[in-house]
Amino acid sequence: MNFKYAMCNELYEGWELARQFDYVARCGYTGMELAPFTLTNELPADVRKITAQERLEIRRCARNSGVAVAGLHWLLAKTEGFHLTHPDAAVRKRTVEYGKAIVDLCADLGGTILVWGSPKQRNIETGVTRAEAYRYAADALAELAPRLVETNVSIAIEPLAPVETNFLTCAAETVDLIQKIQSPNIQLHLDCKAMWGGELRPDGSRRPMAEVIREFAPYTIHFHANDPNLRGPGFGELDFVPIFKALRETNFKGWVSVEVFDYTPGVEALTEKSMAYMKEAAQTAG
Repeated sequence: MNFKYAMCNELYEGWELARQFDYVARCGYTGMELAPFTLTNELPADVRKITAQERLEIRRCARNSGVAVAGLHWLLAKTEGFHLTHPDAAVRKRTVEYGKAIVDLCADLGGTILVWGSPKQRNIETGVTRAEAYRYAADALAELAPRLVETNVSIAIEPLAPVETNFLTCAAETVDLIQKIQSPNIQLHLDCKAMWGGELRPDGSRRPMAEVIREFAPYTIHFHANDPNLRGPGFGELDFVPIFKALRETNFKGWVSVEVFDYTPGVEALTEKSMAYMKEAAQTAG
């Protein structure tokens, strides 16, 4: 099986969208994962202000390049007033309504995946118990399920390490929430950086990522490839051969999407060398 490779677009700050799509196509990617705040010049970001004409233009750029819009991530980044586990029901309701707008944007752009990370907008607030946070999150996401089915879009909930959030910090905790919601359109996302910092045994030792991938394969619909040093695959010590072997053995059919946070090596180097390394690792794993 061949993997589907996508690139997250926030590192191309200042590039016109058509140039972004054309460039990743030349580098061998067949998908682009978009951060909503990069699609609007206004802050705080609000996807509801992205016009129908602008959405058509984004689809045109994707179509002309031959690169699919894989979906959206950083969903609540650079927004204001949204929170998944807030004790105020009005805030949670507002978050659900905005979530529906994000689902619609994803569908309008031809995407099918929403990576729900947004650590600051899901942290358990003071005075909220963990059980309450689970209930608030489950109820809010369940409200999105009918819209997801209508649009053929899925939410991939992203476990994030404890240094980033105090809620959903490992795959097992996240799958517990998914099982509470019971929607085929709300599943799991795995990220290498997050697994490195969050998938720990009781004694503090780090679980091999391949082990996590195999255990939670039935729920995993999307995957972020990066290095714990916040750069792209191949820019650090993380060996992706066991990772790709596990993805292959579990018949993973989703996107393997490169997400980086440290742009020091340069946009072109990160884009091109990440792809070259992933292809080499996948070939070795196969």
